[in-house]
Amino acid sequence: MINATDLRPGVTFEYDGNLYVCLDYSHNKTARAAANIRVKMKNMRTGTTTEMTFGSNAKVKKAQVEKSKMQYLYDNGGMLVFMDNETYDQVEIPADRLEWEINFMKPSDNVEVTSYEGEILGVALPVNVPFKIIETEAAVKGDTATGATKYATIETGYQIKVPLFIEEGEVVVVNTVEGKYTGRA
Repeated sequence: MINATDLRPGVTFEYDGNLYVCLDYSHNKTARAAANIRVKMKNMRTGTTTEMTFGSNAKVKKAQVEKSKMQYLYDNGGMLVFMDNETYDQVEIPADRLEWEINFMKPSDNVEVTSYEGEILGVALPVNVPFKIIETEAAVKGDTATGATKYATIETGYQIKVPLFIEEGEVVVVNTVEGKYTGRA
């Protein structure tokens, strides 16, 4: 058990039978009132974000989340198959648990699979990943005064907005957190 005052961004903990990661932390003390700890936390199983206020003497159970380097192999009809880079064990994760992440995973990509007491929680992707543009709209000549963008499809099938000068076949860097173009590779 740890004190709520020891929570910091990135710390994983159990509270009310759920597993959370701390996203933001603030310690609030007013004149005569007791100190409060306000925590913005994300449920690691459902992905929902909530805010909670703890008293200064509140305790939560620290959770040890394990991260394993794995390679994404293929989609097995609703199950995504990953292989451990060290032991070569294969793990299947339901595709519906990785709806956002699958937009940025190509076969043979290395990712970090997070688990807690044998339960697989999800996949942590690198923040910026290069992708090849496989399809894009034609640019309209003279439409550059406002920093115009057009839609382009990357090799996973996900659609992003790119500047007009990006053409099919080019490699661009995509931010996997926001799903946006960040530059050329």
